[in-house]
Amino acid sequence: MKASWFVRTSRDLLTRCAPNGLTVTVDSNILDMHSTFMEDASNINAHLAERLRSLRVERGLTLEGLAERTGVSRSMISLIERAESSPTAVILDRLAAGLGVTLASLFAERESGAASPLARRQEQRVWRDPDSGYVRRNLSPPGFPSLIELVEVIMPAGARVAYETGRRSVGVSQQIWIIDGEIEVGLGDETWRLLAGDCLCMDIEQPTIFRNLSDRAARYLVALTTDTKSSSPSRRFP
Repeated sequence: MKASWFVRTSRDLLTRCAPNGLTVTVDSNILDMHSTFMEDASNINAHLAERLRSLRVERGLTLEGLAERTGVSRSMISLIERAESSPTAVILDRLAAGLGVTLASLFAERESGAASPLARRQEQRVWRDPDSGYVRRNLSPPGFPSLIELVEVIMPAGARVAYETGRRSVGVSQQIWIIDGEIEVGLGDETWRLLAGDCLCMDIEQPTIFRNLSDRAARYLVALTTDTKSSSPSRRFP
């Protein structure tokens, strides 16, 4: 279904008429990210296919072995590895956990000494979750060796992403900083409402739910580091 967009008088803001008649406010940057996604969706699926297959083979896992570890069916993994399916964020997170890596690393390039330390905005990989509609942009220079990964996330109005409990062989430290809008983060029995300017350090070993209960998209930054020697529980972000 095509959406209609109308320019508002406020600078850099637009309104969208949703199918149910609700009007929501969206930053113009979100439209730019959505356009990039529409242009590069097939390329991103091809990248995910190669990346997952490579990580699985490196770990000596068969399709059946990875399926057993993650609860994702063998047929689904096979489709993803052939770039014949667009996996959701929840499925990708389960696969990442089974491979002992972060979700962010699935969108990254292999480290290379020849990689540039600069990532221009137009060169940054953008992906949209086909289930929730959230959009993520990998900000860090692709392939450049670094202990820090930066990701920009756009969470649409009304969107919800729920991750299951699980541990990885890689420890991850993560913080999220709200740039615009607001989101609600559920960590087990605890719920945090985050507004623009708020920063949350996440140490997760329980079910995690991200929600945007407002009528406008939220935009936030995720910073994370990994330590393969750490036994800390995994952290997740949409």
